[in-house]
Amino acid sequence: MSGFLAGVCIAILPFVAAGFWLGRRTPRPENLGGLGTPVEHATFETLHTASLAAPPLRAGLTEETARRSARRLRTLLGTDALCLTDETQVLVWDGVGSHHRAEIMERLAGPLESGRGEAFRLTCEHADCPVRWAVLAPLTVDDRVHGVLVACAPRESAVLVRAAGEVARWVSVQLELADLDQSRTKLIEAEIKALRAQISPHFVFNSLAVIASFVRTDPERARELLLEFADFTRYSFRRHGDFTTLADELHAIDHYLALVRARFGDRLAVTLQIAPEVLPVALPFLCLQPLVENAVKHGLEGKADQCHIQITAQDAGAEALVVIEDDGAGMDPVALRRILAGEVSPSGGIGLSNVDDRLRQVYGDDYGLVIETAVGAGMKITARLPKYQPGVHSAARLTGGQGRAAS
Repeated sequence: MSGFLAGVCIAILPFVAAGFWLGRRTPRPENLGGLGTPVEHATFETLHTASLAAPPLRAGLTEETARRSARRLRTLLGTDALCLTDETQVLVWDGVGSHHRAEIMERLAGPLESGRGEAFRLTCEHADCPVRWAVLAPLTVDDRVHGVLVACAPRESAVLVRAAGEVARWVSVQLELADLDQSRTKLIEAEIKALRAQISPHFVFNSLAVIASFVRTDPERARELLLEFADFTRYSFRRHGDFTTLADELHAIDHYLALVRARFGDRLAVTLQIAPEVLPVALPFLCLQPLVENAVKHGLEGKADQCHIQITAQDAGAEALVVIEDDGAGMDPVALRRILAGEVSPSGGIGLSNVDDRLRQVYGDDYGLVIETAVGAGMKITARLPKYQPGVHSAARLTGGQGRAAS
């Protein structure tokens, strides 16, 4: 076996090297299918089985996830029976000897309290029951025992004790990753709530004031703006999905800009150039709207003449390239770096750092915002969005758009 495969095997599933699983599962040479030696074949098959058991556990320890992973875990250990418990009950029993549930539950107190595994002989009145020995291995996340993995076998085995402990540690890692996933989801939800809270009360007040100003002079115009306001707020406060499509995000931005233009008139000119092929790309919800709001704020700030904002979305191979640029007041690059680092809060509550953080969380550090600015030189914000990213998708219904340019 190559050094790399040996390292992976030892790091992930040491009980394979111990020989317990291999002793029961090593295939005949004529069935190897060209994959190498029996040890190499067993290693590949073990890692494959582990990879199949992992996804359910990444959702946490429940009856459903335990049921979906138990058969794979029992295959890894090669035991006659395996069960998973939480702190109060047996979640699943896979294999023979399920009448031992009550006895297993009576022995859980020790491992749950101490966090140490134990092995004991089962008492059984069934002569044909093949399981006579049980190994209890705690499932620990952040120094707290969440449950126990129980492996049952016909006889006592020191190798089984070690193997069950290693598999339990591997399961614990999956449960810890599940906790991290849940924490990440809660963080994203909190950040979206923060963005919603940052929708300026002044913007709401000014929008309603503009709508009211048209009620008598131009009722049809007031009606149109009221619908724009309703659509914008409905999108911003929707409750389903962490992700949306570029088409839907741009549609919400259209509503926002219609309200802003109604207030500022000719002082604000907006140009949009959108490639139709990038409209279905999924991206984090409320990701671009804060950037446009930032452009409006800094574009109009301190300017008596017209401010121009350009929004482009281009097809860049495996990515969609979104650029939002204004010719306004700009910003000191040092001050901007402090804002993105979270050292200071931006004036007006515009969530540049929020958006930058979420892009990095979803796509990786290479996909943070790229911002070019200087005092008096406007600001250009570039966001790169991978077209296809595992786990990133939107169930939003596409409205169907076309490339357009408006001013």
